[in-house]
Amino acid sequence: MKSSRAFYIRSRPGRAGILLALAALTALAAGASLCLGAVSLPLRDTLRALLGGGEGTLASQIVLYARLPRVCGSLLAGGALAASGVVIQSVLMNPLAAPNIIGVNSGAGLAAALCCAAAPTALELVPIAAFLGALAGVLLVLLLAERTGAARITVVLAGLAVSSIFGAGIDGVVTLVPDALNGYTDFRIGGLRGLSMARVAPAAVMIALALAAALTLSHELDLLALGRETAQSLGLPARRLQLILLALAAALAGAAISFAGLLGFVGLIVPHIARRLVGEESRFLLPASALGGAALLTACDVLARLLFAPYELPVGIVLSFVGGPFFIWLLLRQRGGRTHD
Repeated sequence: MKSSRAFYIRSRPGRAGILLALAALTALAAGASLCLGAVSLPLRDTLRALLGGGEGTLASQIVLYARLPRVCGSLLAGGALAASGVVIQSVLMNPLAAPNIIGVNSGAGLAAALCCAAAPTALELVPIAAFLGALAGVLLVLLLAERTGAARITVVLAGLAVSSIFGAGIDGVVTLVPDALNGYTDFRIGGLRGLSMARVAPAAVMIALALAAALTLSHELDLLALGRETAQSLGLPARRLQLILLALAAALAGAAISFAGLLGFVGLIVPHIARRLVGEESRFLLPASALGGAALLTACDVLARLLFAPYELPVGIVLSFVGGPFFIWLLLRQRGGRTHD
C-alpha cells in the first residue's frame, strides 16, 4: 500500500487563498447560471429579482421560480458528490473509486425509484430512501473488495457489476410503474431541469448535516487513509469509523441523486484536482472539493443550457464528455504494480 499512503499524506501551502479562490469561482458560476439561459437577463435585473424587487415581472419569475432552485440544486449536488468522492477514495484507499463507479449512485437511484413508486407524493422520504440505497451499494462493494484483497481494479470491476444490477432494477421499476420517475431520461443521465425548492430542501438538510459530520471527522479520515492497521495501532476504532464515514458518503451522494439523478464523474474528477491544489489533508480537501464540485456542476449546467439553445441537454451528458476521458487517463496512469496495490 506504499503508493496509496504516499498519495494521501502530501500537503500544499497557501491553502486558505485557494479556498477563497474556489469560493469566488463558485459564486461566479452561480451568477452566470442565474443570468444565462434561453432568455438572458442583465445582472441588474437578476439582482433586483433576488432582492425582492420587480415582483411579478418576467425576469423575477424566471429567476425565482426557474433558475434559483436550479442553481441551489447544482451547488448542493456538485458539492455533495465531490465530498462523497473524497471520503470514499480515502476510506477505500483507492484513487479510482467514486460514487458513480462503485455502485453508490445506482443504489441510491434504485431506492429513490422504489420510493417514488410506493409513495409518489412523499418527496421528503426520497433523500432518506436514496441514502439507504447508496449505503447498500457502498457496503456491498466494500464486502466484495475485502473478500478479494481490496485490489484497486477489483473494486472498480465490482462496482461496475453492482451498478449494472442496480441499473437493471431501476429499469424494472420504471417499466412496471411508468410514473415512478417523471422525466426518467433526465434522471438516468442526470439533470437539473424542473427543480423546485420543495424538492431540493429535504436533500439540502441531509447534505449539510453529512458534510458537517465529515468535517468533524477529518482527522480520523486522514488516519484511515493510511490503512486500517495503522489507524488501529494509533488507538482508533478503525472498522467502526470506516462504516461511519462510508455512511456519510452515502448520505451525501444519495441526497444529491434524489433530486439531480444519476450524475457521474463529479466525485472522481474534483477530488483529484483538489488534491493537486490543497494536498490530502481532509480539513482542507473536503471544503475544496465541495466548492470545486459545486462550481463544476453549475458551470456544466450553464453549458448544457447554452450549447444548443433554445434546446437543452441534460447536464449529465456534458459531465460524461468531461469525465470519461479523465477516467481513462486515470486508468492508464495506474501502471504495473500500482494497479494492484
